[in-house]
Amino acid sequence: MTTFDAQIASAVSERAESVALVDAPNRDTFFSGEPLRLTWAQVDAAVDAVAFSLQEAGVTAGHAVAIQLPNCAELPISILACTRIGAIATPFPIQHREHELRHGLSTSGARHLITGARPDRPDLLDASAAVLAEFDATMLTFGSDHPDPDRRLDLDSGGAPAPHIAVPTDTATICWTSGTTGTPKGVPRSHAMWLATSGFQVAELELGPDDRILCPFPVVNMAGIGGMLVPWIETASRLVLHNPIDLGVFLGQIATEQITYTVAPPPLLNMLLRNDTMLEGVDMTQMRKITSGSAPLDPWMVEGWQERGIEIVNAFGSNEGASMLSTEATVPDPALRARYFPVPEREGVEVRLVGLETEMEITEPSVTGELRFRGPTVFSGYLDSDGSEFDDDGWYRTGDIFQIVDAPGRTLLQFVDRAKDIIIRGGMNISAAEVEALISSHADIVECAVVSYPDPDMGELVGVFAVAAPNAEPTLEAIVEHLRAQQVASYKLPERLEVLDALPRNPVGKIVKGDLRDRWVSGPEGTAT
Repeated sequence: MTTFDAQIASAVSERAESVALVDAPNRDTFFSGEPLRLTWAQVDAAVDAVAFSLQEAGVTAGHAVAIQLPNCAELPISILACTRIGAIATPFPIQHREHELRHGLSTSGARHLITGARPDRPDLLDASAAVLAEFDATMLTFGSDHPDPDRRLDLDSGGAPAPHIAVPTDTATICWTSGTTGTPKGVPRSHAMWLATSGFQVAELELGPDDRILCPFPVVNMAGIGGMLVPWIETASRLVLHNPIDLGVFLGQIATEQITYTVAPPPLLNMLLRNDTMLEGVDMTQMRKITSGSAPLDPWMVEGWQERGIEIVNAFGSNEGASMLSTEATVPDPALRARYFPVPEREGVEVRLVGLETEMEITEPSVTGELRFRGPTVFSGYLDSDGSEFDDDGWYRTGDIFQIVDAPGRTLLQFVDRAKDIIIRGGMNISAAEVEALISSHADIVECAVVSYPDPDMGELVGVFAVAAPNAEPTLEAIVEHLRAQQVASYKLPERLEVLDALPRNPVGKIVKGDLRDRWVSGPEGTAT
């Protein structure tokens, strides 16, 4: 067992002058400063510089440090700087606004925020400062926009942090996930948990020091940290950052950086395969594998990329540490790989299906049950947990419904549905319960149900069924404005509304959301941006 810092030390020892971390060429469109291209020695020095500044600001071992940065070099460096001094990196998606930041600071206890000015959010620093003032917390910024020069961070400011020796069981990060309780949940993960997750991926994806990894997912959760950052430091390879999905820039980076591995959402892979002109002139000869997930993959897409010599890996995962990969090595048939996952054969990892009503283990094909995980990758519980995320035997309840499928040579698992009421819009998890609670505070709404509906580009969009108050006529525009006034992240805003006399309920009074989803078989009637 080891730690993040031990992995960095090993990378510096073996590959000090090798290029390690590369910014997107369009960095100036989403963050200040010129694009950076750092060697492992320079990454190590930059981590030292930020770690030293954190200690100067009063951060010590065990302190949570909030981080809200786009996918620029400063984001992974800030995470690693926190762990270098024993602090707990607590990254927030850049889409989160005051509502989510306030909840996160309260839950995690973080009293420092690492951020910086962004062209897309000219109000960011003032808005963040207002929230931090409520907690007597400190803002630390990259760039020259902070009014207090003693609170500016720099990647080459000099100074060595006081040494700290971490152990694998130390908490390294707190990430945020959506849950049925209605507010984002903090997910603490130790060095050992992250490195166990990474180790399995490195082995199954056959990653090594010569790989060039393109990361378009925010380095704030399992996809970005567990799937990109930790495998990068473990293999001492090259991490190329991308923010956000800008197709021209993304394809350009694949060619110019000679990318060997990346991740991409299913709609993007579908679109590229249907539009040969988009790939004309894009050198993808070095690309070996592309991981995708968050929704069932189309078999024709997996087959189509395989015909181009690129393996599509089907992935299932969560911040809590449940993860499965369907690779060409484990599921050679691309049509099967698109839909099914092999039962993980990893040391110490256990997986089973359990009937939601019976709590009995399911071993027969075609019987649906909740997927449950146990092992070294799985977290120990949410912040402020009541323990309900685990069953009586200590298995993590994923909230995801699967069934067993018999296939030649091995047992496979097929995703069926989500038991947890989560909407995944463009890869971002949205708690329906959270949005419902916020909408229900509108004076024109008696009650509401938030549901997903399919979208070819984003996977799912947010829709609302509402029961109006007497003499009221709620509109989508009014609901969106109500949410904006509560400073809610834009990706959570609904894009469709239908007003009903009553919401459908089952005999015990629970809203039947399946019936509501079935009502919508066409595109959205209204949009919000």
